[in-house]
Amino acid sequence: MKTVRIIPRLDIKGPNLVKGIHLEGLRVLGKPSDFAKYYYEQGADELMFMDVVASLYERNSLHDIISETAKKIFIPITVGGGLRSISDIKEVLRVGADKVCLNTAAIKNPQLIKDASRMFGSSTIVVAIEAIKENDGRYLAYTDNGREYTGIDVFEWAQKVDELGAGEIVITSVDREGTGQGYDLDLITKITNSVSIPVIAHGGAGNQDHVSEVLKGANVSSAMISSLFHYHFIKENESEASSLEGNVEFLNQKRSFHTFKPCSITDVKKALINNNIDCRI
Repeated sequence: MKTVRIIPRLDIKGPNLVKGIHLEGLRVLGKPSDFAKYYYEQGADELMFMDVVASLYERNSLHDIISETAKKIFIPITVGGGLRSISDIKEVLRVGADKVCLNTAAIKNPQLIKDASRMFGSSTIVVAIEAIKENDGRYLAYTDNGREYTGIDVFEWAQKVDELGAGEIVITSVDREGTGQGYDLDLITKITNSVSIPVIAHGGAGNQDHVSEVLKGANVSSAMISSLFHYHFIKENESEASSLEGNVEFLNQKRSFHTFKPCSITDVKKALINNNIDCRI
């Protein structure tokens, strides 16, 4: 039986941790360092940091955050957003990342996947696929945090990513992301059946059962989770919004979480064990 991984995802805009719905309407939730430390202590297997506006502005500005995090947290860190070249990848790895995540640059220049995998090792190269279901039922890949249409079929692209030497794929259902309605099992299962490399499911977890469901039913290696854990952190820690910049209305108004049943990483892992799913405690 394979051991699955639980990976919190931290979307970063400027100095803040943010969270949206369908990757849009970003709310400021707090300081990334506070969330990262908490998740590490709770037993996260890895962390994903994503600069959600990096490709839009053609830069990645997470170097300081990653450098500080890597000094205090001793689990693998993956960094994505705005990485366009071998040089960009090398610099992010230099400051403390263990892996990099490519999307926009990989679609524009697929050769980057092959070159990076050869230079840094395939286990270092993760490719994110942001999928939106079209009216005709097809799933197409998008870039720039779900903003830019490519017309590329998701399943054909996943196979090409595998062939080019990437070590893992993160598949995000943009339609489910931030909604708490559960993972798109049809999309994710078709991806895992299309490729030979590990697949990380992302987008839609609203409770513990959703996580168990995708890990047991879709043959993925990992679940990547944001809202479910972020909202639990806020409940437990009462983050102070007064010192934060940006869209802090959600924090100030202390709104309910609607479709979510926030829980900790510890809670999720206990639920996985109860469902006979092997995970690291």
